[in-house]
This record gives sequence, structure tokens and C-alpha cells, in this order.
Amino acid sequence: MAHGFDSDQVILGIDPGTRITGYGVIKVRHPQLQPLDFGCIRPPVNLELPARYLALFNGLEKLLDLYAPTAVAVETQFVYKNVQSALKLGMARGVVLIAAARRGIPIFEYAPKKAKLAVVGTGSASKEQVQKMIQLLLKLPVLPEPEDAADALALAVCHANTLSYKNRMLSCTNTSKGL
Repeated sequence: MAHGFDSDQVILGIDPGTRITGYGVIKVRHPQLQPLDFGCIRPPVNLELPARYLALFNGLEKLLDLYAPTAVAVETQFVYKNVQSALKLGMARGVVLIAAARRGIPIFEYAPKKAKLAVVGTGSASKEQVQKMIQLLLKLPVLPEPEDAADALALAVCHANTLSYKNRMLSCTNTSKGL
């Protein structure tokens, strides 16, 4: 099901934020990754926070309806020195979690360093390095912009790599048991 490669997987990566929420959608056809869409949801900054969260939720609903992902990969909260920023980001993450959970879509959370490691090979990669590697890995004709969209694609790729690894481990375990 959602844990192996018996059928195509569609992964929605989300880099949440109150001003810009990046998204990236990929299809996994083992071993290939096919980009379906990427971009960002930008709630109008002149709206009050509750209205921005609603705009984010509505944008996510449209993506979930359009692509029917089998998994959502979301960035774990980055701890800011500014408590207000951390709280706002946590609320944006909550909106993502609710939108996916409402549909019963499995949610997987990855630290920013893990997503960077998955695509660049180092957890301390720059935003530009992530953009360039995503462009190469997904064979995109242009650099994925904005950076938030590249980060969201990196989260989706990170989850695809995790699925592939788990699938290989399962395969090895089943082979060693003579199954």
C-alpha cells in the first residue's frame, strides 16, 4: 500500500509558512521520480492571521483534491529564536496536518537537514544548492522557484527515498527468511 512500491505513489511535499507555503508534488514509479507540480500558496499579507490560515487550508484542499496524494511529507518545525515566529509556523504546520488527516492521508515529517541530506548529500546545504539538485534529480527545465517550492520538492524526494529504503529492507528481510 502506501509503504511499498506495489503501485505508483504520489507524494505532496509541504514547506509550511504563514506568508509563503511551498508545495511540490511528485509521482514515484520505482525507481523514477516524476515531478507533477510545484509552487507556493501565498495568502494575502494584509489579511489577519486566521484568514491567512484559512487561505492556506483552502489552497491545500485544492492540491489534495487535484493530486490525491498517497502521502504528505511536511517539514518539522524549525525552532526560531523568535517565539512569535515559531508559534505562527506551528499554526501553519497544524493547518497542513489537519488538511491531510481530514482525508486520511498518511503524514510524514522530516527535519530540514534530513531533506537537504536526501537531495544534496549534506544537511547544511544552501537553498541554492537544494534548488540546483532538485532541478537535476527531477530533470526540470528550469530552477524550481521560489526556494520554498524547491524545499517542498526536497521533502517529497526525501520521503520517496525513505520509502525506497524501507522497501529494500523489507525485501532483504523477506529474502533472508526464505519468503
